[in-house]
Order: sequence, then structure tokens, then C-alpha cells
Amino acid sequence: MDPKALRYTKTHEWAAMSGDIVTVGISNFAADQLQDITYIKLPAAGDSVTADRSFGEIETVKAVSDLYAPVSGTVTEVNQQAADTPELIKSSPFGDGWLVRIRVAPGSTLNHLQSYDDYQKQIASEAH
Repeated sequence: MDPKALRYTKTHEWAAMSGDIVTVGISNFAADQLQDITYIKLPAAGDSVTADRSFGEIETVKAVSDLYAPVSGTVTEVNQQAADTPELIKSSPFGDGWLVRIRVAPGSTLNHLQSYDDYQKQIASEAH
């Protein structure tokens, strides 16, 4: 996925919409901040998620971080490969390291999320 075409949360998740399905992952910035990922906890297909609420966790050797849903809806697919091989999240956060796909209500948009440029400004300010 092209990072410039995605939308971003303030908590470093990205979202890409195709029809009524939103693919979710974590940004390269977030992946770079994580030490060795030891475990990832994701919801199951069929689970409901709520925008801005935790839908899973990433565990590293030093910390556990919540994953926050950028949209509300129903999980249609979980990236089992990323769950089984968490290093994919670091090596390919915008590709094979995606986390879940969520079906959203008809008419939903990603307009409430940050553009790539706005997200770049956010992470630049966090780096200082």
C-alpha cells in the first residue's frame, strides 16, 4: 500500500478503504518505535470493533501497546500470518504486516482520520 494514499489515527494506525472494507495496520513510525515484537493479540473474524477503542495488543520484550480501531464495524478478516510471524509488522507495516479488515456501515468514510501530510507533521512534533 502506498503510505501517502492512506489515512492515519493519532495513535499511529493506518487505514485504507476499498468499498465497505477498511484494512488496518500500524504505521512505519510506530513499527520503528517497537522493540522486538513477541506477540500480537487480534480480534476474531465476526467481532465488532469501535472507533477509537482498543481492538488488540502488540507485546514487545519491554511493553504492551494497545491497538486502536480507526473505524467502527465488524472484523471480516484477521492477518493470521502477521499474528504468527509478528516481525512482519516491522518489516512490512504497509504490506504483509497489515492487521485486520473491518466491514463498515454503508456511506462510511475515512475523512475523520489524518492525511499523510498531517500525520507526518504529528510524528515530526513527537520526535522532538
